[in-house]
Amino acid sequence: MNKNDLISAVADASGLSKGDATKAVEGVFDSISGALKRGDEVRLVGFGTFSVAKRKASTGRNPRTGEPMKIAASTQPKFKAGKGLKDAVN
Repeated sequence: MNKNDLISAVADASGLSKGDATKAVEGVFDSISGALKRGDEVRLVGFGTFSVAKRKASTGRNPRTGEPMKIAASTQPKFKAGKGLKDAVN
């Protein structure tokens, strides 16, 4: 399922027009992204938790040459599935 499929599914399930469903889906994505950018956590009970994890700087290897290279520290988005989502999949 891609973003357009998701928008179509939301439109069908909610009875919204495709334009309104697009605004709704975009709004949800923007809200989650904004909260993570601020360092907040987004908890959707029964679905899961979006959070931010900090990765330390490390040393890796270039796969082509085998040379050691430094990997900079970074901030990564993280998702942990909730019980409701796990139960729905299994």
